[in-house]
Amino acid sequence: MTDRTKPMATRRRILQGGAAVGALSFAPGLLAQNAPVRIGYSMSRTGPWTGGAQVSQEPNFLLWAEQQNAAGGLDVKGTKRRIELISSDDRSDVETVVRTYEKLMGSDKVDLVLPPWGSNANFAVAPLANRFGYPFLAPTALSRRLVEMKLPYFFLLLQQPKSMCDALVDMFKANGVRSVACIYVDDLFGLENYAAFKVALQGTGINLVEDKSYPGGVKDLSPVLRSIKDKNPDAFVGFTYPPDTILASRQSKEIGFNPKIFYASVGTAFPLYKNVMTPAGAEGVMGMGSWNAKTSPGAKAYFDAHVASQKKEPDRWASGACWAGLEILTAAVKQVGLDRKAIRDYVAATTHKTIIGDVKFQGSENVGTPGTVSQWQNGEFEVVWPAARATAKLNANKPAWK
Repeated sequence: MTDRTKPMATRRRILQGGAAVGALSFAPGLLAQNAPVRIGYSMSRTGPWTGGAQVSQEPNFLLWAEQQNAAGGLDVKGTKRRIELISSDDRSDVETVVRTYEKLMGSDKVDLVLPPWGSNANFAVAPLANRFGYPFLAPTALSRRLVEMKLPYFFLLLQQPKSMCDALVDMFKANGVRSVACIYVDDLFGLENYAAFKVALQGTGINLVEDKSYPGGVKDLSPVLRSIKDKNPDAFVGFTYPPDTILASRQSKEIGFNPKIFYASVGTAFPLYKNVMTPAGAEGVMGMGSWNAKTSPGAKAYFDAHVASQKKEPDRWASGACWAGLEILTAAVKQVGLDRKAIRDYVAATTHKTIIGDVKFQGSENVGTPGTVSQWQNGEFEVVWPAARATAKLNANKPAWK
């Protein structure tokens, strides 16, 4: 992007940046080298998506920009340029997400974009990213439909429903689970995961004794949990969002529902979960998770930097995927600059070394990171399945709620 296409306010900041820049202001190429890299995104700071967005995504965006700028700026094909983040609150509203990205990519013409939070928001904005030609590395989108849309500029970092459910059911089979009950939120995330789970169960002999959907924003799950308790399944599975994950856990404790395996979804990997339930209360609970500080030296360095900068721990699932996406974007820009088509091609064709391991895309899907199951053990969310990815040994018998 040349200086002539930048908003006047941005140009003014650059021109007032000091005598050295002013002396070069008549050389457009040199001036462009000193211009910040403008990176836009929308993020949920209010509304029901806030909990996930402010754990798994925005803290990572802020830490990344902080680290890059502290090192002199983002390496743009050999030239360091400071990052300027341009962001706004989408209020957990899909229409606001769409309007924001239309403006960022269409009229503001930012250099790069970072993704919004959640499957629904990413599903809405994915076609826009493809139309405007902006690479999207989405760390909180879990949707087979997004893969099937075959949008070349859109990349999903999380393991998708099939791989996650296959891993979960494989763990069930290996540990003698004969019956399971399932609840799922009635939206894209819940429906896709429930469908993948049912397919994974086929031919296993594991009996699905109950399956119930519930609306987003649910305030009481005790009736369905009591019904499930009466059926005494070996395992409980909830395809849940953070508030529902905590609600289902609290109400299961209240009614004394304590199956051998208790598995919930988004939010189980959050530090908030062990804080709300207490570490002893969270002990043995399983959920969607893929990494922790033991996963790699890079993961430990990232974990420590996150705590130092953001004054809180990252979660043990999507935060790692978010940081991996930023690692990939950083490497791409260093290699090919800000040519968005070249970034897309680099992302699509490369096996990326990240804090969560190798990431490789087949179309939009990350096929380099296998499905995983994690479990709270002694205050840490350990990867317990499959064994090749495990950071601790699985405990297949959840202790009583405390």
